[in-house]
Amino acid sequence: MIRALTGFSTRSPWKVIALWAVLGLAAAVLGQAFVFRAVQTGNGGFLPAQYDSAAALKIAEERFGAKPDANLLTVLVARSDGAPLGAADEQRIDAQAARLARERVVMPRTEETMPLAQDHSQVPRVSPAMTAPDRTFRLLTVELTGNPADPGVQDTYRAFRDSTRDALAEEGLRTGFTGGIADRVDTTEAEETRSKAVGIAMLAVIVLLHVLVFRSALAALLPLLAVTVIGGAAAGAVVGAALLTGIGLSESTPSLISVVLMGIGIDYFLFLLFRFREQLREHPEQSGREAAAHVAGRVGTAITSAALTIVAAFATLGVASFGQFRVLGPAIALSVLVMLLGSLTLMPALLAVTGRKMFWPSRALRHEPRAGSAARMGDRVARRPFVLVLASVALLGTLAAGVVGVRMDYGQSGGGGERTAATATAAEISRALPAGVSDPTSVFVTASDGAALSAERLGGLSEALAGVGGVGQVARTVLTEDRRAARIDLFLTADPQGQAARDLVTGPVRAAVAAHTPDGTQAHVGGTAAVFADIATAVDKDLRVVFPVAAALIALILLALLRSLLAPVILLASVGLGFAATLGASTLVFQHALDRPGVDFTLPLVLFLFVVALGTDYNILMSDRIREEMARPGPARAAVGRAVRHTAPAIATAGLVLAASFGSLAVTPAPSTQQIGFATALGIMLSAFVLSIVLVPALAALLGRSMWWPVRPRHPERDIDADRRPSTDRVLVG
Repeated sequence: MIRALTGFSTRSPWKVIALWAVLGLAAAVLGQAFVFRAVQTGNGGFLPAQYDSAAALKIAEERFGAKPDANLLTVLVARSDGAPLGAADEQRIDAQAARLARERVVMPRTEETMPLAQDHSQVPRVSPAMTAPDRTFRLLTVELTGNPADPGVQDTYRAFRDSTRDALAEEGLRTGFTGGIADRVDTTEAEETRSKAVGIAMLAVIVLLHVLVFRSALAALLPLLAVTVIGGAAAGAVVGAALLTGIGLSESTPSLISVVLMGIGIDYFLFLLFRFREQLREHPEQSGREAAAHVAGRVGTAITSAALTIVAAFATLGVASFGQFRVLGPAIALSVLVMLLGSLTLMPALLAVTGRKMFWPSRALRHEPRAGSAARMGDRVARRPFVLVLASVALLGTLAAGVVGVRMDYGQSGGGGERTAATATAAEISRALPAGVSDPTSVFVTASDGAALSAERLGGLSEALAGVGGVGQVARTVLTEDRRAARIDLFLTADPQGQAARDLVTGPVRAAVAAHTPDGTQAHVGGTAAVFADIATAVDKDLRVVFPVAAALIALILLALLRSLLAPVILLASVGLGFAATLGASTLVFQHALDRPGVDFTLPLVLFLFVVALGTDYNILMSDRIREEMARPGPARAAVGRAVRHTAPAIATAGLVLAASFGSLAVTPAPSTQQIGFATALGIMLSAFVLSIVLVPALAALLGRSMWWPVRPRHPERDIDADRRPSTDRVLVG
């Protein structure tokens, strides 16, 4: 199957390129246009129904008309001269709020707006909330609908913000906007220049690395172009599948798909390029198409196995209880399969078309390269494998020791973000009112005995909640028209997105609700703090299931690829040690050196998905080449040395490119993103330079051909030169 695909692609390269150009670009454009229609907003909807905050969210939607895609924001209105608000000022503000609630906000159409983009023009819900005790400002509550990550929704918010600011300024009033989409838009605008600069810098690093390695502009730019086309098609396939099945993607899925595909796509193209250059050097009589067919058929097996390990790792998230994981896993698995298809078709076709021109103007094809660092490393591994195994294990073990005492940090705000207008407005509000005013924690009560609810019946519960330390204020009870459901909003003194608020909700607040809920009623605690507290519980449970299931699936794939009982154990053990070392190093840096509360709760999963899955790619490439070299006559250690010499440059270049891509995240202001960027870049570097280039080859040199027991290596090619052909079809080695 693999050779059939690569063979057709190299025989009919222009047909394959044309097909990808038409279908791939069409899928990419449609996926970009419809991506936000396939994305589910918020995190609460991904929680299983048995969680308390999920039950509260259901009541909010069914009984109080809350919309799943609602974006709540708070508008601060104060006098421009700084004087306290009078009764007349409050009347003017409320009149303006009523006017805003009747006016339609039109989504601006710009040159950057996608032709098929959804129109998010709407009439916002605007209502007065409260006046500060010192009468310095009055708050309005505003609700806009739509995915806050959608540029169209963001533009709609900007239109509302600007028109509101101008209208109130004419009344001698100043405004501030915070919460939800206001925070997101202000942060995006503040980081726009930085993001563009980092993106350009990383692209330049990737291109420069390719130029330095291949001495060719075409070899530097063509992989990026191919990966962009395939990645766009993969993202379009995921969006299309989500729309057809009605399954909502999480907001982070599109960006994660982009990062994963860019990383593995460039890796796979690099694997092909290095082997293609090697083939052209050794066989100058071959045409570009012949060499491309030979290389794609040989390397295609390793690439397929590497891709399937990533598919297995991500697909295991399908067994998670947290819906965001359960959707993310299959989505990335599907996108990786599309990238695999592109690696077996489009990439070989490009090699067949370009041939030796791929490396122009470099003269490297005309002569055998001098023994460089890769050759020296191969000789060192062959001569002193035991010393290198001890050194590698000592380094990784020392870093892994940092895992002892690791703590998970479930805080979302964490400080360190950009100082924006939204954060300044939030700070102004918190000086006069509880921090949770703009994002209340809500207790939803439903009648289960058929009797009507009333403020008096729920008075004991309200009083108990008001007495909880950390609850700054309890709003009046809001009843539905049929008086079968009620909502009590709590304004916490802690940041609703911080760890302190989560601890408060899961502890004293829920305890007070459980103890003072009237007979004949049921109560559930909802809101941002409650949702993230339950997400933390769900994630903790899922990690205990996902890790062993994924390890078992990867082991089966390695068993099928390597046809050995010992080799998969070695690869899995080395990758597991690399994972522990990366997590330990991250703990030492962030929890101990920088005195953070702990490592971000998503870090273990992110490291597992990226470092373990992508690190296994490098191990598979190296192991596959070791097996190929050991199939030839001669000492096993010499075979390992040759494998390192030929494969280390590809792994090192791929590791540097991927680490640079992820490392760019470490310069962002968000603490959680900093951790992910640093840890993932470090994990990839360890996987490439310690595990794949040193530890795994050194273990192979120690074990020799017994590493492949019970199926002994066979020469992979039957049509090579006679001087390289084994004397028999099967090389018997002991």
